[in-house]
Parts: sequence; structure tokens; C-alpha cells
Amino acid sequence: MKAPLTILLVATLAVSGCGGFRESRMNPRNWFGSSSEDTRPELGPVSDVIDGRPLVPAVTAMTIESTSSGAIVRAEALMPSDGWWDAQLLPENYGRPVGGVLTFRFVAAAPSAPVSGPNTEATRTITAVAALTQAQLETASEIVVVGETNSRRSRR
Repeated sequence: MKAPLTILLVATLAVSGCGGFRESRMNPRNWFGSSSEDTRPELGPVSDVIDGRPLVPAVTAMTIESTSSGAIVRAEALMPSDGWWDAQLLPENYGRPVGGVLTFRFVAAAPSAPVSGPNTEATRTITAVAALTQAQLETASEIVVVGETNSRRSRR
């Protein structure tokens, strides 16, 4: 009678201890916190391809969502007018972290002609995402998304 009771007690204690894992740094979902706004850093090389799209005026939000194979960086920007398209997060330094910092340029293509419409904040907000591998996450302690006038960063 004592053996089942002891096993039940040990199992209960083991399961109750699992709640701490949720808040620990061992949990990959906690690797990056919420983003904070910062000044625009100096930009490095992106790739050998020349991209004529301008940086977005300002990065308004950034989140990092954990996936089974790494993470997804999602950034938003409020554009000056409707019709901006082809938004993309371009990795700096060929996608390799420098000093533990993985940096992305947030670029978008301007409309070729004026777009008529409501021109509200919701219609001027654009979103871009970038997928990160587990290897990139292991070497990065900070992720930065850069716009024309600001940047947003998230640290471990």
C-alpha cells in the first residue's frame, strides 16, 4: 500500500515542478521578449543584389513567434499612403548575426500610381515576415528590424 502512495506522491511533485519550465530560459518560447523602439543603427551589406525598395518610414511593431523549426519575425509599419506592396525583411550581413545581433531591413515598394480608397491607418499598415532557422537563433541574442527613422529590437 505504501509503494503506490509513494509513486503517486513523487509523480505529483514531478508534474507540479513542470510549471517552472514555462517561465524558464530553457523554454524556446521565452527566448525573445517583447520588442522595444530604438534609434536606427548603421546598416551593413545585405547581399550582392541591389534592391531599390526604400526603407519603411518607421517600424511600428515587431514580434518573434516560435515554430517547430526556428522562429518567425513579424514586423509592421505605417506607410504614408495606401498601395505600398512587396514588403520584405531583408537580412543584413548575408543573414549572419554580427556580435550576436541579427538585423533586418524593412523595405517596401511604392505604389506606381495614386491609390484611391479610404486611406485609413488600417489600410496603410503593412506587414512583413522572415523565417529563422534554429541555427540562426542559436547564434543570435538580439534581433533588430530597421526602418528609415527607427528600429525595433528584441533581446533574449
